[in-house]
Amino acid sequence: MIFVLFRIIGGAKIKNKILVLLYVPIIEQEYSVFIPIGKTIGTVKTVMIDIISDLVEQKFVYQMKLIDKQTNKIYNDTDIVKNSGIKNGTKLLLI
Repeated sequence: MIFVLFRIIGGAKIKNKILVLLYVPIIEQEYSVFIPIGKTIGTVKTVMIDIISDLVEQKFVYQMKLIDKQTNKIYNDTDIVKNSGIKNGTKLLLI
């Protein structure tokens, strides 16, 4: 399933977005997500949690962490996406 996060928190052109693969272990679901590079990790994570909560009709806590699946790097909520090291094709965990 692909959902487009930028329509909700950005609305700019696709060139300002990156496509990541997001896996949510608690519901065993994987999503392809376009995220805006100019937003903070915290903003992106909050919107992801809201959208996924609506999709699966289950509430999640906002203290969840966004983690690089390959390196186990935990992303800081205050970091801007474009400065975080997240690139097209990055595999992320939301736990």
